[in-house]
Amino acid sequence: MATKQRGRHQSTDKEGKRTIAAIEAISGVEAVFINRSIGGKSVGRSGRAGDFKLQGETRGGFRGILQTSKGIQEIFVRVNIRELDRIRDDLSELSI
Repeated sequence: MATKQRGRHQSTDKEGKRTIAAIEAISGVEAVFINRSIGGKSVGRSGRAGDFKLQGETRGGFRGILQTSKGIQEIFVRVNIRELDRIRDDLSELSI
């Protein structure tokens, strides 16, 4: 009998959830994935929990980092490729 394997724990704090909800609300965003967490790191000098920093474009979307109360989390945003430029602009407005 095969055992069900658990995936990595992929959750965030209250402020991070608000930021992820704002990203998901952008028209053309198909999904937001939380990748690894790095404790004790920061998005910058003024980084507050919930701050998002757009890092760049990847195949199928964008990557960024999210400041949490305990460190940073890598975020991947999968988007509709036909709306890539507009979504980049919208994400840049959310980015610190």
